[in-house]
Order: sequence, then structure tokens, then C-alpha cells
Amino acid sequence: MAQHNSTTTPAERSSWLLPTNRRLRNLLAVSLRNISLASASPVRRKDQAYDDDALPQTLTSPAKLLALQEQKALGHSRSSTDLRAVVEAAATDDERPQEANSAGGSPVAMSKKGKENLSQSAHPSPRRPQLRRPRRRSTLEWANATPQRRQEKLQATVTTRMADVFFSLHVQGVEEPVYVSEVVEQTMNPTFRHIDWTACVPGVTRSGTVKLRVWAKGAKAGNWQQLLSVDIALGGLYYLGKNMDALHTRLPENAVVMHMIDGLYVAPTGSVAELTSSRPGSAAKASSLQSRAVSTSSFDALLRLSKLDDSIQDALATRNQIADDLERLLQASKTALTERDAVAEGEDRIKTVEYAKKTVEKQLEKARKQQDERRAALKTRRDLMASEAAARKDHERTMQQVKPEFPNMRDEHEAKKNAMQNQRRRICEDLQHIYPIEQVSGKVLSFSIGGLHLPNSDHLDSEPPETVAAALGYVAHTLQLLSFYLSHPLPYPVMPRGSTSSIYDPVSILQTKNPITSEQAEDKLRTYPLFSKSMPRFRFEYAVFLLNQNIRIVLDSAFSLRVLDLRQTLANLKYLLYVATAGDGELPARKAGGIRGLMRVPALERTGSADSASSGLSGLTLFSNGKARTHGGAADRLREISAKVS
Repeated sequence: MAQHNSTTTPAERSSWLLPTNRRLRNLLAVSLRNISLASASPVRRKDQAYDDDALPQTLTSPAKLLALQEQKALGHSRSSTDLRAVVEAAATDDERPQEANSAGGSPVAMSKKGKENLSQSAHPSPRRPQLRRPRRRSTLEWANATPQRRQEKLQATVTTRMADVFFSLHVQGVEEPVYVSEVVEQTMNPTFRHIDWTACVPGVTRSGTVKLRVWAKGAKAGNWQQLLSVDIALGGLYYLGKNMDALHTRLPENAVVMHMIDGLYVAPTGSVAELTSSRPGSAAKASSLQSRAVSTSSFDALLRLSKLDDSIQDALATRNQIADDLERLLQASKTALTERDAVAEGEDRIKTVEYAKKTVEKQLEKARKQQDERRAALKTRRDLMASEAAARKDHERTMQQVKPEFPNMRDEHEAKKNAMQNQRRRICEDLQHIYPIEQVSGKVLSFSIGGLHLPNSDHLDSEPPETVAAALGYVAHTLQLLSFYLSHPLPYPVMPRGSTSSIYDPVSILQTKNPITSEQAEDKLRTYPLFSKSMPRFRFEYAVFLLNQNIRIVLDSAFSLRVLDLRQTLANLKYLLYVATAGDGELPARKAGGIRGLMRVPALERTGSADSASSGLSGLTLFSNGKARTHGGAADRLREISAKVS
């Protein structure tokens, strides 16, 4: 096993990649820190003072040579706000006679003192200023500036340090750059993407040196300028650590950080050497590790590695050869392949055209069918419109012919309407005589119908159940007749059967435990009795409520009148009959219709009955126009009847 003495620093000892083994293929990425577009001053070491020697342009300047020839000592510079007072200068001048007197006036002393003064006057030494409280004042230019001005100066300062940056890597022997990075915009510490070396040949990736060129464009600069051009030997890089978190010292301006596979490296400069040497205990560790032996690979391992590399190179060459052969084969058969592709494209195009043709034919056939249907529909509509126009013309012709008769027809219609209204009044008056509703003496709003007292719906128990049931039957019968004569059907139909009358509710139905299985059962549930004997109380009360609702609805729909109290059954019914019998003129007599039993024929009447004869001869007879005609007397009436019988 071969061994050699290591001369690496402790920082480099923490990396497992030896300096001699660092190659370009081990470089993963590049980043820059503390970019400065201005020209940087030479880097100063810790043991070097700030002096003109650090400025390269003044090493041999005439001003420096003249200053060295004068051999004058430099004094401390003083601020313009901290100058010595005139009194202090006068005090220093007064000290010189006192020194002469203290010498005792001896010529020897005076001669010695004169020589000393002569030498001091030839080479005056600067006096240290006395300790005195200096006057302070703010030297900040924009201390009293507005916040907007401060923000503008801060933005201007930051903008001067920001720049668009990219870099390129160059290898000796290759004219073009082997890698060009992306552009990182407006940054001071750009970190670029990882480098892909797959497109580079082994001669490039095995290189141990590389030239880095950094290009930058500031905010004020219009063109790109070369910021750095550094020749980097990968074996001479300084190891910083696995990441930037372990670094606690500021990097110099325009520092180039190389991201290798084992950590971060930086190019060797004065500041970086100081950075690595300033770590605590680095000198002691370096001295203790000077003679440590580091084992390297054996000859057999290196030989196997060389053979493996040769095999890889042969495989790569074989791959390239196969790729070239395939490329030549493709180029040789390019015409045939092109023709085959053209034939396939032509077949696909023909199929597409045929499919489009079939689609268009289907659309055309569908459009023709729709056209025929629309033509037939238009023809039918034309025929209908023609027939309607002819019918309209006939109707207009008939209207023109009948138009002169309109006044007579209108008068006849009004006469029939009035006669109908008068007949309704007469019928309602007859109903009042059939079921007379009279007020009970001694009681307010208490009425009886047909001599039976019916209290309101809240006091139905004040009368016997039989009396209440019979009175409700009269009310139901009266309502049913009124609905027929007034042509207003009842929303809740009634079935008048005397004291066992009932009412039907077609709107709502009571919920029961057992489901309804037939229409008869449903009708039974919807029918409510108007008598309370042997019936549930709630069904009887609901029936009375529906009866009152019928009276209210007939008043509202037929005469547009409102009911003040729904519970007053007989009062509301009497009000309905009163309104129905209201009108102008006297009530007409009953007119004999087509029913033979209603006609007053003398052969069918009882002989010798004066009442029947007077009844048959009384009344008015209506013409066809509805107007009344007055008979001349009983003799004329008898003659008319006898003429009809004969």
C-alpha cells in the first residue's frame, strides 16, 4: 500500500475528496457572493497596515519618492471642528524660557540646550494633543432628510450593488465555452443551477483546471461587461464545509464558491487564507498532522480502475459507432421511408375525405327531408289561411247583414236579463215564504227558520239537538236552492235530508290511523253530519263551520259583500235573501212554462172554485222580448184559453 505525507489543512482534511482527485466532473454548481461592480482594492492581510504600499498605482510614483526624500515625520490629522485653541499654542511658546532659566544660565547648558533645540527645530516631533472634550456634531449627510429622501438614497444604494449575472466555463484546448449558465437577475449573491456534464467528452470532465468568466450588467450599465476572469486549479481550492451554515466569517467581494460533490470550496485569495487560518486551533492541528500518513489506492486497484476506464471508453466508442451506422442506414433508406410515410399520410387523408363525404351526404339528406317537411307545413298553413280568410269574409258578410238587427237584439237581451233578475227575485221571495227567517223576540241577533230557533255556532247546546238538526236541514236546503237559482255552485256541497242533512268537504281530509283503501271510505271521511246525535262532536262543529263558509262565499261571489260575523248562521242567510230579493219595480208573477201541469187549463181545473179561477186569470204574460203585457180582463183570458183548447 503506497503512502505519502499529507500537507493539507484541517479544513481540507474534513473533505473526503483529495486535492489530486478533484476533477471538473466533481463540480456540481457555482455561486458568487458579495458581488461588487466597482474595481476592488488589493486584499490586505491582518498583519499589513493601511498604507500607500497597498496601492499598486503608487508604488513608484514621483510624489511618493519626493515624500521619502524629505524625511519629515507625519503628525496626527485633526478635525476641522476640533482644532487647538490659540491659547494652547501660546502656552507652549511660554514653556521654552522657563526651560532656559531652569538650566541655571550655564553656557555649557545653554550650548547643550541650543544644540537640542537646533536638532528639535530641524526635526520637530509632533506633540500629543491634550485630553479635552471634543465638540460633537452629526456628520451624516441625510440625518435630517425626509423619509422619502432616505428611501430614495437606500434604493439607489441597493440598486448600485444589484446586477444581472451569468458565468461561462472554459477549458484549455476548447475554443467554445463548455458551459454557459442561466442569467440570474438583480442579485448580489447569485446561486446558479446544477451543471450537467453529460454532453461533454471525457477529456473535458477529467480536466483539473478551468477558467471562470463572470459577466454582469448593472442597473445603469447598458451592456454586459466582464466582471471576473479567473483561472482556477481545482486542487488548490480551500474547503469551507458541507454548506454555508458552518461559515461564520464574511467572504470577500466577488468570492467564487465551487459546489463539489463533498462540499463547498472557494478559490485561494488572501482573505480566504486568512479565513481558514483564523479558525481556533488550526495552527496546532496543522503542526500535529504534518507527518500523518494517508493511505492511497494500491497498484492493483489502480490497474483495475484503468482497465475499467478502458472498457467504458470502448463501450462508448462502440455506442458511437452503432449510432453512426444507424444514422448512415437511415440516410440510405431515407427516400423509401419518406415514400412510405407519404403513402400512409395519403391513405389517412383519403379516409378522412371519405368520412367527411359521408358526413356531408347525411347532412344533405337530413336538410332535404327538413326542406320537404317545411314545404308541406307551409302548404298546409297556406290552405288553412285561405280557408280562414274565406270563413272570415263569410262571417263579415253575415255580420254586415245582421248588423241592422243589433239594436233590437241588444234591447231584447237587456229585457231578458231584467226578466231573469226579476224571476230570481221572485224565487228568493218564495224561498223566504217557504223557509221564513224571523227574529226571536226578546233576544238580539237570534233568529228562527220555519219556527225553529237556531242559535249561533258557539251556543248550539242551548237548544235541543233535534231542533238544531232540523233547523240546519232547512238552512242546507235553502242554500242548495239558492246556488241553483243564482248560478253559483257551493264550494262545499250539501245533501239536505231534513234533520239528517250532511255536507261534503272536497278540499281537506282528516288523518286516520287506518289507511284509506277505497273511494267510498274516502267519501265517508269527507262527509260531515249537520246533526250531533250519535255523532262525534268535532265532526258536527266542522259541518256547521263549512255551512257558514258556504253562506259567506255565496255573498262574496254573487254580490261582493263581506260577512261581519261568520258564526251568525241565520242572520247571514237572511242578509243573503234580503240582498237577492232587492231590486227596482214589483215582483213578476209566475209564468207558465212548457210543463203542462203548470198551465191553467179550465178542463183540468176544479169546477166551481173561485180561487182557482182567479189564480188562473191573474198575473202578467210576457212577450218574446221579455216585456210585460196587460190583459184586458177575465173574459179575454177565457176566450184565449178556449181558443187554445179548441
